[in-house]
Amino acid sequence: MGGPDAPAFADAPTLSDADAALVEDLLSGSHRALARVITKIENRTPGYRAIVSALHEHTGGADVIGITGSPGAGKSTLVDKLAATYRERGDTVGVIAVDPSSPYTGGAVLGDRIRMGSNVGDMDVFFRSMSARGQLGGLSTATADAVKALDAFGKDVVVLETVGAGQNEVDVVRTADTVAVLVQPGSGDDVQTLKAGILEIGDVFVVNKADMDGAQRTVAELEEMVHRREGGTTGRGAGHHGATSTAPTGGGHAAESHDGGHAAAEGDRPGDADDSWTPEVLETVANSGDGVDSLIEAFDAHATYLRDSGEIETTERRRYAEEIRTLVRADVGALATAEIERRGGIDRLAERVRDRETDPYAVAEAIVGPIADCVDDATDGDRDDRAD
Repeated sequence: MGGPDAPAFADAPTLSDADAALVEDLLSGSHRALARVITKIENRTPGYRAIVSALHEHTGGADVIGITGSPGAGKSTLVDKLAATYRERGDTVGVIAVDPSSPYTGGAVLGDRIRMGSNVGDMDVFFRSMSARGQLGGLSTATADAVKALDAFGKDVVVLETVGAGQNEVDVVRTADTVAVLVQPGSGDDVQTLKAGILEIGDVFVVNKADMDGAQRTVAELEEMVHRREGGTTGRGAGHHGATSTAPTGGGHAAESHDGGHAAAEGDRPGDADDSWTPEVLETVANSGDGVDSLIEAFDAHATYLRDSGEIETTERRRYAEEIRTLVRADVGALATAEIERRGGIDRLAERVRDRETDPYAVAEAIVGPIADCVDDATDGDRDDRAD
């Protein structure tokens, strides 16, 4: 909590009457309202920020799972089977599939494809395909806001399937509690790619299509990589909880006990012995559903670890810190862009620099200076208010 000198914050954005009714309908369980809210979020429709702000206090109940990996690893099929299995045990599910952006419209190129064949007609599985919008790792700020909408709606589990974009997929950890990295058998190049960075974010590694030749070799390679990453021991740096990682969202539904005995008991998963987490390497055959139950048990075990170790609190703080930085950078950037246009546009400024009338540092100072002055004035005003 802030001390006596902590700066005051502005009130949350004000909802219009129409948007207030939309939020109320979403919180009351209207799937139509949920779809409309996510559309507003994705399109950045005026007023969407007030909607997300109003939903924030209702979040924190969903377990958010990121599914990432190389193209062709079977992510979509596995997500389909995961959703069906979660539904069998009584959980409600939200799925966000982040697809490549269309170079023409910015929308999801694969957004119209049928991705959830096993769950068609099930109102308790909400599926949405969203555009990556050019963001590294395929996750945009809109995606994180959509997760909040699904969380506030009351979904027990939210699954994020990301575009396979190599090591840049580390962005997924900013939104997910638990990250599963998929690899297909015989993908030696993909395993080598994991060493470049994506290996660091996995809480669970999955060799999908495990009925193919080469599956056992790929499992062995991944297990060796996890062993080397841990330095031969279990450590706090496992998964995406290390100091170099960004943080996932809070959540925790799966950390609680589920009916049917699906939650892992203490001591039967890695991470219990010394209060740390070592990623598992599991095998699945998504087409048939083989191994999906074990994978969900691993997700539940990781959620239990986050809760029992207190790691969830640390990762929530990191995630919100990163979200604040992202929003502030975007907002300040928008202000700076407006100031550039007010001064004749970037081309005119560049031409003046080329003609040696000024230099880039002077231009930057001229653009940012008024913004900095406003911040200083606001800070002085806060100090005066507290003094009174």
